[in-house]
Amino acid sequence: MNQSEYLSHDAVALADRVKNREVSPKELVEAAFTRLEEVNPKLNAVIRTRKEKVVQEIGQLDISRQPFAGVPILLKDISQAVKGELLTAGSKLLSSYVAQWDSHFVAKLRRAGFLFLGHTNTPEFGLKNITDPELYGASRNPWNLNHSPGGSSGGASAAVASGIVPVAGASDGGGSIRIPASFTGLFGLKPTRGRTPVGPGVGRQWQGAAIDFVLSRSVRDSAALLDLLQTIQPEAAFQTPLFPGCYQEDMKKDVPSLRIAFSTKSPVGTPVSEEADRALRKTVKWLEEQGHHVEEEANPVNGIRLMEDYFMMNSGEIAGMIISMEEALNQSITAKDMEIMAWVLNEVGKNVTAAEFSASLASWDTAAEQMAKFHQRYDLYVTPATAYAAPKVDELTPTSEEIEKLLAVSTMEKKEQQALVYDMFLPSLTQTPFTQLANLTGQPAMSVPVHLTADGLPLGVQFTAPKGKEDWLLRMAHTLEQSDLWIGMKGNPNFS
Repeated sequence: MNQSEYLSHDAVALADRVKNREVSPKELVEAAFTRLEEVNPKLNAVIRTRKEKVVQEIGQLDISRQPFAGVPILLKDISQAVKGELLTAGSKLLSSYVAQWDSHFVAKLRRAGFLFLGHTNTPEFGLKNITDPELYGASRNPWNLNHSPGGSSGGASAAVASGIVPVAGASDGGGSIRIPASFTGLFGLKPTRGRTPVGPGVGRQWQGAAIDFVLSRSVRDSAALLDLLQTIQPEAAFQTPLFPGCYQEDMKKDVPSLRIAFSTKSPVGTPVSEEADRALRKTVKWLEEQGHHVEEEANPVNGIRLMEDYFMMNSGEIAGMIISMEEALNQSITAKDMEIMAWVLNEVGKNVTAAEFSASLASWDTAAEQMAKFHQRYDLYVTPATAYAAPKVDELTPTSEEIEKLLAVSTMEKKEQQALVYDMFLPSLTQTPFTQLANLTGQPAMSVPVHLTADGLPLGVQFTAPKGKEDWLLRMAHTLEQSDLWIGMKGNPNFS
């Protein structure tokens, strides 16, 4: 299979060609590694490969029974563990950690016949909306190498948008699928809380805010992967009823007339670019032309309060994780052992009481109730996916002066510390204020690639649906994919 053919196929099409004996898994792996070797030196999307093991695993495939036998995929270097392989979460602290088992998410992909080429770059502990870990360096955007592909699934988005693989493992705890999808022209779906596998060893990620799924170029790939990955785990903290149909078939159905609310306003009062406003309004116009009833109406949730509670969860989670790591490593962990954002969260988390942590999580449930009532009036809620197109690679990286100020966190009073956390994240939150809501309410949401800025950078629009209604989103996305709004890889200079 030549490079042109490989780039023109999504995962479903590659799987079909393998089944029909038109191409072999070995040829697909060779094409994927050829592409990787060509583009990865300038993108830094993939940080580790396992070429020799993949070649061995080809012989274990059962093409007649495995729906994605031989299809290459990349995994995210956090939560998507492969037995016997490094899993570092982008952190120097975990630079030598070897996974003892496949994660349940990875095990499902393995049983389906996917071949794991390696792991993609991610910021330390997945905490940022850009990907620039000190351990591996910054990933770059295939649309413009001076810009970031986003985060925390930035390596995954760069790999898919450059054609290394048609689909890549990703995760989303505050927008980490939808943000890089917006920045790199991909389709990014965050499923309903509890929809996809978690663990082993944990029953939830980030108290249920985070979920594992994929980034893809085609809607049908995400639909097919949701068919494959949806699950009910008795040991997991959250479950959602299985979809009784087939997402890949259901998405082809006509979209009925829907009641849709939209808003261009940042939920935390930060600016929104003219390009993001333009992207949303042309999508609204298209929706009206399709016969939907569309109204401008912001959601009722207090966005600033919700982000404060989100950051409180982040700090508590990081502090708890560091305690566990100190016990496992039998050593004290200092500011020199981790990057500044993780260190600040760790120091702040030490002072968060159980009552405060519990109250912050209760606010998520309040927001979920408010959004459930909102969706009694509106089927879908539409906003920009991100307030701006992709930032430059070093635009959101703290300066040495900023780092010095942040290191003073340990000397501050509790209220000062919590204000410091908000201010620390404010530059990145200004870029991406729209995605976190769905993580905290547990709703499914997607970023669709419908706009190119005057500078030639993609910018997505986000659709949010009630819990369990990924089928509504996939039908809408499939219809959009057939429209002139969908940009896909058109205009991407590093996808050809």
